Amino acid sequence: MSIKGVVTTMSVTDVAVLGAGPYGLAVAAALGDAGVEHRVIGEPMSFWKEMPEGMLLRSNWTATSIADYRGPVSLDAYAAATGAEVGRPVPLEDFIAYGEWVQSRVAPDVDRRVVSQVARAGDGFALTFDDGSSLQAGKVVVAAGIAPFARRPSPFAGLSFATHSSAHRDLSRFKGERVLVVGGGQSALESAALLHESGADVEVLVRRDHLTWLHGGKYQRMLGRAKPVFYAPTDVGPLGLSRVVAAPEVFRRLPRPVQTAAARRAIRPAGAEWLIARLREVPIRFGFEVRSASQDGRHIRVESTTGEILSGDHVIYGTGYRVDIARYPFLAPPLVRAVRRVSGYPVLGPGLESSVPGLHFAGAPAAWSFGPIMRFVSGGWFASRAVAKRIAGRR
Repeated sequence: MSIKGVVTTMSVTDVAVLGAGPYGLAVAAALGDAGVEHRVIGEPMSFWKEMPEGMLLRSNWTATSIADYRGPVSLDAYAAATGAEVGRPVPLEDFIAYGEWVQSRVAPDVDRRVVSQVARAGDGFALTFDDGSSLQAGKVVVAAGIAPFARRPSPFAGLSFATHSSAHRDLSRFKGERVLVVGGGQSALESAALLHESGADVEVLVRRDHLTWLHGGKYQRMLGRAKPVFYAPTDVGPLGLSRVVAAPEVFRRLPRPVQTAAARRAIRPAGAEWLIARLREVPIRFGFEVRSASQDGRHIRVESTTGEILSGDHVIYGTGYRVDIARYPFLAPPLVRAVRRVSGYPVLGPGLESSVPGLHFAGAPAAWSFGPIMRFVSGGWFASRAVAKRIAGRR
């Protein structure tokens, strides 16, 4: 894949790519390779820069690459070009540095302004920035990430002592405090480990009666040379299913009940194997489903569906994200209403194009149409090529 981005500073562009994270950068690389004039808009790697310091990426080495795991902007290419000693698993700070390097290669003239509104205008779109300026775009690719979709359980609505796991960059602020962590997936468990290591008094509350741990590549190593037959380099899904979800054009043709079951199996809440040792001293309470929560001026009180009551100084819930494109603040309501949706997800066709011609969605919003791979960095490999092919073919 070429690394030559094609960018303009004019007030008109063929394609506006909204977002400069892994998906936006992957799309920029593919559009540049196809010779499509475009502009990337957004703060590079902004979502990742807000994640808790000290986090490690759960995905393996190949699946952590942006755009392609073998191309000129792969993680291998970054390490070779810069001499950076990237850890394994990949630390968050290393991934951010890598993403910024990719941005310098595929979108050197990224527009860092904030888009306040995207609306239809004739056969294209009108973008308005928060500084009052505007941009006309023939097509728009929304690659704006999942930050607006953070899922807040209803018992914690309106409580200032309860926050989503993505809301804290520096967890050391909770040193000496009692923190209840709700959830049994990677974000909750890793947050608990980081809090414990920062000196907080932590307890994890899990709704289920057990935790699911990933095997850290155990079965892949056992398969040896046969590994590629059963596991795709995208690193999403268990043995066999990994290959199915890595082929979105195949996955989307499966019967919907099969898709739903496969997606649930591929993205079920689970923790990385390397968290087990880090959580040995952290109490984990199973079968605790939060029914209600309240707070006074100093503490928060949580009650389970069985009547059990716990209290602490703060609650952090690692309850994931729930896609609803209406929550993107920049999409004008009439434009949102024009997009055919299912449970908040846009229904997408070839090239990840929505029912509004020229409006494409990359990343998690594409998961209903193209499968769970779209929730992960490695999904950008397919998404970027599909979008570029569709747009280049329609010019």
